[in-house]
Amino acid sequence: MKIYTKGGDKGTTSLLSGKRLKKYNVRIEAYGTVDELNSHTGLLIDWIDNKNVKTELQKIQNTLFNIGSHLAADKPPKGFTLPEVTNNNVIMLENSIDEMDKSLAPMDSFILPGGHQSVSQSHICRTVCRRAERRIIELSDEQEIDNVLVVYLNRLSDYYFTLARYQSQILDIQDIKWSK
Repeated sequence: MKIYTKGGDKGTTSLLSGKRLKKYNVRIEAYGTVDELNSHTGLLIDWIDNKNVKTELQKIQNTLFNIGSHLAADKPPKGFTLPEVTNNNVIMLENSIDEMDKSLAPMDSFILPGGHQSVSQSHICRTVCRRAERRIIELSDEQEIDNVLVVYLNRLSDYYFTLARYQSQILDIQDIKWSK
């Protein structure tokens, strides 16, 4: 299979159904942003030493790919089953957030990104995740989208924030507090 098809040379791309859309279409923006988040998550994995966190992030990457497939499928082709994204995926994030949070000091101010590459990259993932969430909500104004996708991304941004703080603690780095 060739990597290039030349199908997008005129500014369109195809969904799983074969329908072609402009590359700036909100649906394409939505799954493109999820793809961007997946790439940033891969970079984050490269800067994490904790094997359990790496494994968790790889599960998140797979879920992000599943979300992207939902967004790329206006109508799945016959015989094609979309991978599931369920509330269990959300619960996994919540459990992980709660577990990391147990060891963290209560927050007493806003925290700025920085201190270590893994901390900064966690914050980049958080902000890209928020953008993906906004794009999917925008798409849901036009077309029906399973709300679990929005809920998952909302919780995922909380996960990345908590992971940033957790990484700071593991690395014995002080949070950079916002000073007015």
